[in-house]
Amino acid sequence: MRVDGIIFANEKLMESLREDQALQQVVNVATLPGIVGASYAMPDIHWGYGFPIGGVAAFDPEEGVVSPGGVGYDINCGVRLLRTDLTKKEVGPRIKDLIEILYRNIPSGVGAGRKDLKLSPSEVKQVLKKGARWGVEKGFGWAEDLERIESSGTIPGADPEAVSERAIERGKNQVGTVGSGNHFVEVEFVEEIYDKKLAGSYGLFPDQVCIHLHSGSRGLGYQVCDDSLEVMLKAAQRYGIELADRQLCCAPLKSPEARQYLATMSAAANFAFCNRQLMAHFVRQSFEEFFNRSAVDLGMHLVYDIAHNIAKFEEHEVDGKRRRLCVHRKGATRAFPPGHPDLPLIYRDTGQPVLIPGDMGRYSFVCAGTEQAFRKTFGSCCHGAGRRMSRMKAKKASRGRRIYEELEAQGIIVRSATLDGVLEEIPEAYKDVADVVDVVHGAGLAKKVAKLRPIGVIKG
Repeated sequence: MRVDGIIFANEKLMESLREDQALQQVVNVATLPGIVGASYAMPDIHWGYGFPIGGVAAFDPEEGVVSPGGVGYDINCGVRLLRTDLTKKEVGPRIKDLIEILYRNIPSGVGAGRKDLKLSPSEVKQVLKKGARWGVEKGFGWAEDLERIESSGTIPGADPEAVSERAIERGKNQVGTVGSGNHFVEVEFVEEIYDKKLAGSYGLFPDQVCIHLHSGSRGLGYQVCDDSLEVMLKAAQRYGIELADRQLCCAPLKSPEARQYLATMSAAANFAFCNRQLMAHFVRQSFEEFFNRSAVDLGMHLVYDIAHNIAKFEEHEVDGKRRRLCVHRKGATRAFPPGHPDLPLIYRDTGQPVLIPGDMGRYSFVCAGTEQAFRKTFGSCCHGAGRRMSRMKAKKASRGRRIYEELEAQGIIVRSATLDGVLEEIPEAYKDVADVVDVVHGAGLAKKVAKLRPIGVIKG
C-alpha cells in the first residue's frame, strides 16, 4: 500500500462489511501508482469491479493513473431531483394513475427505448459532445436546468469519434430511458426538514412532492468501459504497472491510452447527462398531462443533477498546496462546499446539493456539501444506501412474497418492466440509508437538509 485505506462507517455498518471483499478492494486501490492522500471508502461501500462501490481515489497527473475500474461500467450513473409546488395531499390519492402515465412515457427495463426517439449516429455524436445542452437545444427542458447540473451537464474533452460504432449503436434509442438494475423514477414527498434555511434555498418545504431520477449512460457507457478494459490491461503491462487485481487495469495519465479512455469516458458521461435531461422532460410532460397544468405553473424546477461514477480533473489542496488531481468517484458523489467556484451562483452560499437516494421502501436524503468534505475526501460523499445482498440473494429472500402488495400496504405504488427487477431491489437488499447518512453527517462530509419518502416508484 502506497497510502492508507480510510473507511467512513460506524460499528453497525462495519459489522456487515467484515466479510465483504470490498475491504480488500480498498487495500488494492491503495497500491496504485501516484495515488494521493488515501484510498477512501464511503459508508455505502460494497464489492464492485476493481474499485469498491463507494470508493474515492485521487491521482497525481505526472505519476498517477486512470483506471476504468475506478469509474465503473455505468459511466456517469447519477441522480437528478426535481421539485414541485404540489403537496402529498394533492398527489397521494391519485398516485397510482400518475405512476401509470410516467411508466408509459419513460421506458424502463433492459434495452428499452422510446420508439419516437431513435437517434442517427451523427445525432448520438452530438449528444456525446454536448451532453445535457443537446437536450435543451432540442426543446427537452429549460435553459435554467443547465446551471443546476454538475459541470453544467457537459464534461469537456469528450471525443465522439473515439467511441466505437458498437457503443453508438447501443445508445441510439436509449436516451431518455430508465434502464434496468437499481435505476428508477421515484415520486416522493418531503417528510422531514433538518435545516430550514438550506431547504428553502433548495426550494424544498414539508409535504412537498419531488421526483428523483436515477439512470446513467445505459448500453453506450457499458460498451465504452468494455472496449477500454482490454486496452488498459495491455497498457498496464506495457508500462510495468504491477496490479494487485487485474480489474484495476490502468494506464499512466500522461499516456495516449489514458487520454483516449478519458475522452471516451467523458463522451459517455455526456450521454448520461443528456439521458437524465430527457427523462426529466418526460416527467414534466407526464405531470402536465395528468394535472392539466404547465410544468412552469407546477413549479417543476430542477434542484440538482450529480454524477456518481466518473473520473474528473479537479483542483484540491494537499499538504497546504493547490494541486490538480484526477479524482475517481465510483459509487460516490461530489460534495463541494459553499464558495466553490464550480457551483452555480444560486448555490454558491449554501454548498452543493448532495442527493442520496435509499431503497424503494424507505427514504432518501438531500444534504449539502461541506468544507470538511473538501479537505477530507477531495469533496466527496456517499451516493446511496449501498447493497447488503447480491441480486441473487435478494431474489431468494423474496421468494414466495408478494412484494408489490407489501409495498402498496405501506402506501408505495411500484411499477416495473419485470418482476425480477423488483425482487432484486427489495428494501432489505440495501443498508438503511439513514445509517449511511448519519455517518457522513457526523463526519462532516455532508450536512443533512431533508428526508424524502417514496409514494410511487418505477423500476427497471
